[in-house]
Amino acid sequence: MSAEADVIVIGGGIMGTSTAFFLRRRKRSVILLERGLTGQQASGVNFGGIRRQGRALPQLAMANRALDTWRRSKELLNEDVEFLASSHTRVCYHAHDAEYFDRYAADARAYGLDLDVLHGAAMFERFPFLGREVLAASISPFDGHANPRLAAPAFARAAARLGARIVENTEIVRVEREGGGFRVESAAGDVYRAAQLVICAGAWASALTQQFGEPVPLVARGPQMAVTEPVPYVFRSSMGVYTSVKAESIYFRQIPRGNIIVGGGPPGPADAATCRASVLPHNTVGQLAQLRRLVPAMAPLNVIRVWSGVESYLPDSEPVIGPSSKVDGLFYAFGFSGSGFQIGPGVGETLAELVDTGATPIPLDSFSIRRFALAPSTPVLST
Repeated sequence: MSAEADVIVIGGGIMGTSTAFFLRRRKRSVILLERGLTGQQASGVNFGGIRRQGRALPQLAMANRALDTWRRSKELLNEDVEFLASSHTRVCYHAHDAEYFDRYAADARAYGLDLDVLHGAAMFERFPFLGREVLAASISPFDGHANPRLAAPAFARAAARLGARIVENTEIVRVEREGGGFRVESAAGDVYRAAQLVICAGAWASALTQQFGEPVPLVARGPQMAVTEPVPYVFRSSMGVYTSVKAESIYFRQIPRGNIIVGGGPPGPADAATCRASVLPHNTVGQLAQLRRLVPAMAPLNVIRVWSGVESYLPDSEPVIGPSSKVDGLFYAFGFSGSGFQIGPGVGETLAELVDTGATPIPLDSFSIRRFALAPSTPVLST
């Protein structure tokens, strides 16, 4: 079988599906190829946080653009992905982190992100349930959370309704230049052709980018996620601890059904080859200890389910977004290091703009794949 389109998008996570969606809104024909099901890996197993604060400042333009899409998601997608503008709060235990909150808030203001930073008594007046070790809180009032299991499939269905072709359960083994465009071949021998190619393949991206002479040092890791039994809906703000100590990291959000979704702590093992990731029991135990430290009233809660998935990480924790440094018509978006869900629709809209017009007002230089000029002997994928 063979098929053609203006653009081929490889990868059916939040980056790929939103790129396909925005390309169709620009009237570009699109084929999206996904090795499993849309939203099956990182985009469907993450925490679901719609968090702008805490991002590197160059990411904020796309994060702001993404928030506009999340706010209009029900209208744009004709589906409810359970977005709640509940606010997002970061708290800290250490004085130097409290000082950082003030500096970051001042710097972020120039990028269109306004934060409220509270210290000590003012913080406890706003959040009386917090443990007494907490020193400060940084509040992003317009952020929130959504359901990651719903989001990427909803973007895919919306793109399909606009005319995109969504092809699932299709593993891509070969990508190459052919004439003035690209030839993409699946493991089953199907061939797809397009003038432009976008690789949004997450932990599997380097196997494709290296076919164009641009390998990257991706590492596969698994988020450690858990959900509790339902309790009365009282925690409106998504909340997390900012810390450089991995063992102290914890974040949670409560959904209106009452369940509390929990993440944080050291990531677990993941294997891109088998598409499998594991939750380590001692990580879950550590999460519960840190949850009790953060909110002592949560001590009696029972965990009813744990899960993980395959996420891709890069050494500098910054993604690759933008054009290839070697091949015209080739574009990338991957390596979001556990922080891609919120920004995904902003990346998709920016890539669609770049593919369609050749330019975007959002600076992408700091996300260029050019920063990973690897020697041939450098490993490009590990677990």
